[in-house]
Amino acid sequence: MSHVNVTTFTIVVALFILVTGVGFGAARWRRAADMMHLDEWGLGGRAFGTFITWFLLGGDLYTAYTFIAVPALVFASGSIGFFAVAYTILVFPIVLIFLPRLWSVSRVHGYVTPADFIRGRYGSRGLALASAFTGILALMPYIALQLVGIQSVLSVMGVGVSSGNTFLQDLPLFIAFLVLAIFTYVSGLRAPAMIAFIKDTLIYLFVLVAIFYLPTRLGGWSHIFSVAQSHFAATNPDTGKPFGTFVPATGSIGATRFDFGALAVGSAVALFLYPHAITGTLAAKSRNTVKRNMIYLPTYSVLLALIALFGYMAVADPVTSADIKKAGGNSQLAVPYLFQHLFPSWFTGIAFAGIIIGALVPAAIMSIAAANLFTRNIYKEFFQPDATPHLQTRVSQWASLVVKIGALLFAVELPHTFSIDLQLLGGIWILQLAPMLIGGLFTRWFHRWALLAGWFAGMIYGTIAAYNVASPTTSHWAGSSDIVFGHTIYIGLSAVIINLVISVVLTLVLRAFKVPAGIDETLPHQYTADPEPAAAPVPAGAGAGAGAGDLPAPSPD
Repeated sequence: MSHVNVTTFTIVVALFILVTGVGFGAARWRRAADMMHLDEWGLGGRAFGTFITWFLLGGDLYTAYTFIAVPALVFASGSIGFFAVAYTILVFPIVLIFLPRLWSVSRVHGYVTPADFIRGRYGSRGLALASAFTGILALMPYIALQLVGIQSVLSVMGVGVSSGNTFLQDLPLFIAFLVLAIFTYVSGLRAPAMIAFIKDTLIYLFVLVAIFYLPTRLGGWSHIFSVAQSHFAATNPDTGKPFGTFVPATGSIGATRFDFGALAVGSAVALFLYPHAITGTLAAKSRNTVKRNMIYLPTYSVLLALIALFGYMAVADPVTSADIKKAGGNSQLAVPYLFQHLFPSWFTGIAFAGIIIGALVPAAIMSIAAANLFTRNIYKEFFQPDATPHLQTRVSQWASLVVKIGALLFAVELPHTFSIDLQLLGGIWILQLAPMLIGGLFTRWFHRWALLAGWFAGMIYGTIAAYNVASPTTSHWAGSSDIVFGHTIYIGLSAVIINLVISVVLTLVLRAFKVPAGIDETLPHQYTADPEPAAAPVPAGAGAGAGAGDLPAPSPD
């Protein structure tokens, strides 16, 4: 640590200690009579209002890896990185159509996870298991990549890098996630909800300052854009093609406008299929709270567009570009190096703390969401059907620790380039839940076995197609796009189309042969209900499907 800037390091440590205190103190915030209940530990009492939900979902969806990866992609390839801005603009009108319906039916039946809803809607344990498996699978590399974001900052700070001992190099990361694991275990969803206030304040502060201050250090916006345009038009000696594109154009670096649109649409649909996004939504206290947040959350899209511009700034800064080249061309270091070179040490500390804390918030929510899926839809469903609310909560607490440990090992042991490429599978995998989850919110027409077959086909095709994507530097897992009928298209989108076609065709066949469908425990009016937490007719800890026998016979959609 001989090269660590003392001022920067001190500010980062001080803010981390502050966040740790807030995380532990969150257990007393709106404290329930019994915290050993998944409604309380895993969903914050289902009582978060518009303001808290806005911060929680913002902290949940806009991760540290977003602050690192989006400008890194712009730095490396140019305009294709702005697909992230496009999809965050598209996502909220899309989810406004189906998310309030999921909130309503989940509140009525006490569903804690999206797999709970699938279990109740289709009467299928197998389909719910497939949903839970997919959610956990997609979240593991996502959590690990929060660590990659922290590692990028620690690497640039010089923390641990002077030691030849691998354990000492990773020790700061171990400490950060040990603290995260403990306060999540104690405080549940209340911890990231409170920390999100600090995280978002720091992020907005350093982004808005950077967008006005850094151009003054780099010759102004005209110079930044001019350098970036010239750089991306130049030929990459390794590939014989341009380094990237300054403006999206057909035929550039293999990414057409069609691919840009497919990435944006596919990612927009996928975002709120992730279990952590649904967990943050189900914690809202009312249906209107969910709707209002779909209106207010696009303000984060403006912030993301500004963050993406950091990639062009890094291209325009010769010192940053040189340091990234020395680091093996690791574009993830673009923002940390840019800030370290051009900001005063004290403000660099604030920015670095914001990125690190920005990793802790989504990592905590993701681990809670994955733990709830394991507890409700695997442990309770197949191993302990009579598990009490207290036991379910205890299992989720321990499962959240296991998830964090697994993600930590994933990030430490695997090469970073591999783990980053593998994360692209998360979106491909999670999209395969769209027919059963989104479709189930509007119709009961799909047959459960057809949906299971479609899901399986989409998962297999998407995984194999992503595995076969190669680049000049790696032969597998090198991207998320493939050539279909002469067009470059996001693999997740082509996989879910295969999934949907199989689901439709097999549903027609199974219905023609009158193969029995599962029992639907939901009723049409429950998809627009807005009950208070205490008014839910089914206790939330009773498990998916509990109390269904007391409901009137289901009517067709």
